[in-house]
Amino acid sequence: MNKEILIICRGGGDLATGIVHRLFRAGYQVLILETAEPAAIRRQVSFCEAVYEGTATVEGVTAERIYTAKKQAVEEVLQRGRIPLLVDPDGRSIEVLKPDVVVDAIIAKKNLGTYKEMAPLVIGIGPGFVAGKDVHLVVESMRGHNLARILETGSALANTGIPGNIGGYTKERVIHAAAEGYMKNLHQIGDVVRKGEKIARIYEQMSPEGVFSGRFVSVEATIPGVLRGLIREGYHFQKGFKIADIDPRESELANCFTISDKASSIGGSVLEAVCRYVNG
Repeated sequence: MNKEILIICRGGGDLATGIVHRLFRAGYQVLILETAEPAAIRRQVSFCEAVYEGTATVEGVTAERIYTAKKQAVEEVLQRGRIPLLVDPDGRSIEVLKPDVVVDAIIAKKNLGTYKEMAPLVIGIGPGFVAGKDVHLVVESMRGHNLARILETGSALANTGIPGNIGGYTKERVIHAAAEGYMKNLHQIGDVVRKGEKIARIYEQMSPEGVFSGRFVSVEATIPGVLRGLIREGYHFQKGFKIADIDPRESELANCFTISDKASSIGGSVLEAVCRYVNG
């Protein structure tokens, strides 16, 4: 492992996980910063699940939650061959740890406070950043000819709000909450579902013990296929929040549990950018 280089990645969702996985496999020290209640849909391939479970393993690599930004705590996890993850949505630990590289992979479609003075190399993923202004480099996140292209000037393409085409479906394959409430899952990621099948319920209330009550709204599958993403049970959200994702290709069940082509491509570009920085 390259012990002289520390990389901090803001975000631990599925795209960020593809980036972190690539960097860690290449021998770099990586620390993940997350929010206290991450809302990953593709939970089986998101290191941010370590916030809830203590650890999260994706394709043979494990992230482990830590509770302090002290260098010793970070190094202890790295020495065990794991990736430390810290709840630090504001990135305050960046000033403490002084990393060589900061990657903003929150995928918020806007800049939530990342600036290029945070580290010698700061990389923004997707729209919301201007290369050469608030970050040094931007990596394109939009599917298409320029996916994963490294930009030294300008910005990534603006978010269209339309999911990528999979099996002939775009917006139909992504499910948004019809009401505010708490999620009660009736199916699990990887299940094959039929169009119109009830996959979850949104309840008005949930007790601290996890008991759901009050009126509920059923969540139905919008298309037939494999349930690729499903928000964590008990998560509270507002109406319109993204809560599920269906892959119409039933033969692609294994994809629910592996890093996507998009995340892997972006991860490769971030790795390239880091190697260019390290090698001068």
